[in-house]
Amino acid sequence: MIGIEVLRAADRATWEPLARAYKHFYRTQVTPAEMDAAWQRLQASDVVQGWGAWRAGRMVGIVHALHHASVWADRVCYLQDLYVDEAERGQGIAAALIEQVARHARANGAARLYWLTHADNARARALYDRVAQHQGYIRYDYPMS
Repeated sequence: MIGIEVLRAADRATWEPLARAYKHFYRTQVTPAEMDAAWQRLQASDVVQGWGAWRAGRMVGIVHALHHASVWADRVCYLQDLYVDEAERGQGIAAALIEQVARHARANGAARLYWLTHADNARARALYDRVAQHQGYIRYDYPMS
């Protein structure tokens, strides 16, 4: 049985290893100050939301999302981070976390829910191809520093 719960202040110690594993998977360095700021944003819950997936009393997955306006809609939802412990993959946890974000997005009037992943993330893309539609976009990041 998988339980999905909003991240609470007491969850920091169980959330952080999963968040660090997610960032490591995408080869992204995070300083302690950046990790602290991310946790504070998640706890503020005004724009950024986070949930943990629990199995047998242990957090085994996380998802983060945020709502924002777009030119064409008052509110859309971006699923920013999704990570499931490697030992727990293939058991429906990622799909349950996506469904949690979708429920939250619908309840909050989002016109759409979207996310990005790396082209070589084949395992995740197999799930995403089942639950969503790939629209064919390619992402570019402009250097800001």
